[in-house]
Amino acid sequence: MKNLNLKDFGAKPDGVFNNGEAFKTAFEEIAKNGGGKLTVDAGNWLTGPIDIPSDTTLELSEGARIVFVDDPALYPPAFTRWEGVECYGMHALVRSADSKNVKITGKGTIDGNGEKWWKTVKDKKARKQSKPEEPYEIALAKLNPGYENQAGGGGGRETQFLRPALIEFINCENVVLEGIKIVDSPFWTVHPVYVKNLTLEKIHIENPYTAPNTDGIDVDSCENVKIIDCFVAVGDDGICIKSGSGPDGIRVNRPTVNVEVKGCTVRNAHGGIVVGSETAAGMSGIHASDCDLSGTDRGIRIKSRRGRGGDINDIELKNLVMNDTLCPIAMNMYYKCGITDTKSPLFSLEKMPVTSETPRIHNVKIIGCKGTGCKASAGFIVGLPEMPIDNLEIRDCHFTTDESSDRSPMESDMFYGLPEVSVKSFRVRNAPGAKFENVTIEGPKETFIYE
Repeated sequence: MKNLNLKDFGAKPDGVFNNGEAFKTAFEEIAKNGGGKLTVDAGNWLTGPIDIPSDTTLELSEGARIVFVDDPALYPPAFTRWEGVECYGMHALVRSADSKNVKITGKGTIDGNGEKWWKTVKDKKARKQSKPEEPYEIALAKLNPGYENQAGGGGGRETQFLRPALIEFINCENVVLEGIKIVDSPFWTVHPVYVKNLTLEKIHIENPYTAPNTDGIDVDSCENVKIIDCFVAVGDDGICIKSGSGPDGIRVNRPTVNVEVKGCTVRNAHGGIVVGSETAAGMSGIHASDCDLSGTDRGIRIKSRRGRGGDINDIELKNLVMNDTLCPIAMNMYYKCGITDTKSPLFSLEKMPVTSETPRIHNVKIIGCKGTGCKASAGFIVGLPEMPIDNLEIRDCHFTTDESSDRSPMESDMFYGLPEVSVKSFRVRNAPGAKFENVTIEGPKETFIYE
């Protein structure tokens, strides 16, 4: 096992020189020798995309900062899963594919330099760009035939401006991230997809709340995952569990199983601990405990809709603190993002045929959770009429609504098709077997609304 230092490969920590070739040469040397460690000393190390091979440790010394060039043309097409669909997207800033025994550790920072990326996607949406225009978008469109009909979550698939994740592991085994700080991602921040045996411990992720689609951690069709003592503050969902979207996710059929989240803190995110909305292959064995999700929009968030598919079961969420949220618990089968037609049958209140694309939620336990200052409602649980939420147990929980807040109960989650309510109660619809035991709600005139 070789121990190498980036500076020995002609790298310069001045924040100006592009060290992409230095990283490439160093990792090639490690691969040639059957593994090793690459140390990055203190300084600002500018680079384009990097690829980490098997049996490699990347160690960032205290004061080390890897900063990525913000030119989309430097990130060539690479096979990935983008918002739940296999396709070609822009090469992740840090990528490891088809590898084993990869570790990123230390006290340094990986900086995605995302501001230009966020501005570009906002500009595209503002002028309603509806098809590829730039050369790199056109190149991706040619590699992704039929992309116009693929499912999306609102990130911009129609333009093929498929922004890169900051750190992506795909088809890997035995992956560890520990100690590092990760900031300003162009898109999803840490995206393990098809990974077996993954540990994320004591990492710090931070993106501005206004940065679009910058999820913190997206565990995507993975097995045996531990997320321990991490801090996440981002511009979309915080710690998120996924397994592909719609027909493509059903085709791939790789569920996410055995995920433990413990001792984590999430701030600002659209959801703290999230399941979905890419649910096609299902997920089970999801256990979270002893986390502080205060200041998020929704603390616990389980979301899907007709057409996305998947069996979501064996979920246990314990001892979570969710103060000052819009809604502490949101389970939403009418999730709207990525759909512009508000009258779509996807959001019908009538029973629709049950198919392989009908998602199912069952066997969920929420225990010992607390939330004060809930601005929109005390809770939101909405299943489908043809597939009600089944075997849901909520016990030993206490929630207090902020009756002075001007936030509407209709902001409890993002949905279409549901009738208006005006009381910040715990709303329950199409979940006939929901069991509430020792659950107290303070604030609203009605504690529960059953529909």
